Amino acid sequence: MTRIRAILFAFLALITLSGPALAEVSLVMVEEKGCIWCARWDQEIAPIYPKTQAGKIAPLRRIDIKAEVPSDLNFDRRLMFTPTFVLMVDGHEFSRIEGYPGEDFFWGVLEKMMFDAKLMQPPNGS
Repeated sequence: MTRIRAILFAFLALITLSGPALAEVSLVMVEEKGCIWCARWDQEIAPIYPKTQAGKIAPLRRIDIKAEVPSDLNFDRRLMFTPTFVLMVDGHEFSRIEGYPGEDFFWGVLEKMMFDAKLMQPPNGS
């Protein structure tokens, strides 16, 4: 019986270790001091974002637009507007939202970005 458990454990370990690594995903918020739309996002979205499915999949990471871009982030193009929300997968830009015209727009576009990145399933599997 001990031998069977050892073989089973080894098999499970092999499967686990040989599977694809999980991607590191984050939502980078590019902001700057005095940005009224950043403040509005902070008021309307920031308190609930970490509690949502999107927030659990892609934790928020904030960077200042005037600061040097962290070396672990690779953007497809220059960051020009605040706020800008960039969905990053393994340190590379997948897609972005430039600006913040309100919470209904934000959630809808963010969900589409997550669906397109295959990080979430659309409702009803569509």
